[in-house]
Amino acid sequence: MWANNISIVTNSAPIHGEIVVLFSGQERTKPNHHVGPKVHDNFLVHYVMSGRGWCRAGDTRQALEQGDAFFIFPNEIAEYCSDADEPWHYCWIGFRGDLAAWWMERLSVTIEQPVIRTRERGPYTGLFRAVFRALSVVGAAGNERAGAYFRLLLAEWLLDHPAHVEPMEQLSIAQRQIDKAVRYFALQYARDISIADVARELGYHRTHFSKIFHQLIGFSPQSYLLQIRMHKAAELLKQPLTIEQVASSVGFSDPLYFSRQFKKMYKKSPSNYRDHI
Repeated sequence: MWANNISIVTNSAPIHGEIVVLFSGQERTKPNHHVGPKVHDNFLVHYVMSGRGWCRAGDTRQALEQGDAFFIFPNEIAEYCSDADEPWHYCWIGFRGDLAAWWMERLSVTIEQPVIRTRERGPYTGLFRAVFRALSVVGAAGNERAGAYFRLLLAEWLLDHPAHVEPMEQLSIAQRQIDKAVRYFALQYARDISIADVARELGYHRTHFSKIFHQLIGFSPQSYLLQIRMHKAAELLKQPLTIEQVASSVGFSDPLYFSRQFKKMYKKSPSNYRDHI
């Protein structure tokens, strides 16, 4: 593997998720190998295994050498070039996902500061190779294995920045707890759910839980749960169910209150919405 000057493999079964590896590759570039300025559809990370070069971040050109990684953000102009005397041998991974931008924050990677300097003898090349090998497996197994190895790679970069580990670990714990709440709402929306009880079960006071939930999800717990219920209600209105049955199926004991909430979101009463399906 990686015997040629360039090798590329793509994910045969990418799915929606928190972190999804789309493709991986490596290249022994020619001197002055130049890419861009151009934009990419997804996140992209390159790791320099040997050689030198540079990437442009805004109006600044940053020098890159062995052990450095540089990230490219989707829909942002990117430009990079290998050295004339010591051209790169580098590898790369393209990725996307609901938590991709969140991971960039954890690593303190930004559009203006896209470079991570790493320890010389870290496991990075081996993990990039593992992602590459995983994508050679066709189907869901390859997708899952590539994602697992890529998470290990992200974790290694975290270890290389110990100043950020403690607050990031706290954020990670909060994220896991909020993820539990999101899954609970998605599965138990038909029940009479108390936000205070959910917060207590996760070890939070309701006020603190609501604040963290809003920071990570973008909505309050109440608003998020209401959206789940209303979207499910809209699906159920396509079936031969009464308004009372739909309301009960999405956690409302009062059909009139359900109808008022539904109209706020869809600008139509449940009956009118059904008539226009």
